[in-house]
Amino acid sequence: AGIHMNGQIVLCKGWNDGKELEYSISKLEHYMPVLESVSVVPVGLTKYREGLEQLAPFTKEDACEVIDLIEKWQRVFYEKYGIHGIHASDEWYLLAERFLPEEERYDGYLQLENGVGMLRLLETEFLEALEVLPGDKKKRELSMATGRLAAPVIEKLAGLLNKKYPNTNIHVYAIRNEFFGERITVSGLLTGQDLKKQLTDQNLGERLLLPCNLLKSGETIFLDDMTVDELETALQTTVNIVKSSGQALAEAMLLEDKAEHLHTNEVNKYE
Repeated sequence: AGIHMNGQIVLCKGWNDGKELEYSISKLEHYMPVLESVSVVPVGLTKYREGLEQLAPFTKEDACEVIDLIEKWQRVFYEKYGIHGIHASDEWYLLAERFLPEEERYDGYLQLENGVGMLRLLETEFLEALEVLPGDKKKRELSMATGRLAAPVIEKLAGLLNKKYPNTNIHVYAIRNEFFGERITVSGLLTGQDLKKQLTDQNLGERLLLPCNLLKSGETIFLDDMTVDELETALQTTVNIVKSSGQALAEAMLLEDKAEHLHTNEVNKYE
């Protein structure tokens, strides 16, 4: 009927990966190009799995195989339909320790909400913002906490900013997810109690930056119902919630006034 669609495959090791993934992709091709994109994401395995099917986490080798398969089909689809069609989420590239795809391969970032291209877009926007910023020698010290998955990318961006702002010192903390289990490495599933426990007695500088996807939609509350105010009190520091753009991150790292403070209602647009 000409209805444009976007899909997602949640990959479970030993169940729908390998030949089954190839079969799924080949069948989904019948719906292209009105099926504009399909994301492939690894299943999230929490520690709360009593009585559930035993599922194994993916390894670096597994991630490489998934990426190779998807990129093979991307070349086929682009030649046939002018779109890449099937996309591996950022997690696969980080797990495989491979470079993220170039911006053009994301077809306009159709799958951002499923974690496809978020880090590429963040880096692109960050570098664009950094290029036009004037640079200075003002002393700044601050911190940022995020999930273990994104921490290396944030550290890289902080290092690039430090070259232009040599007296800006940014501490990046990768938070273990003890609440849901350490196999959960994305920032969006971190809780207030894990932040509190792991950041207590750490050098947080003038303020702590947190990505907006840690909070419930439209609220200043973490998934475990701890509020941002409570975290501020516990850590005895100012907490700034940073919007999801690279420009917002660069401004927040420079302690610019444009950075969103925790008491704003603007976070309701982000999950």
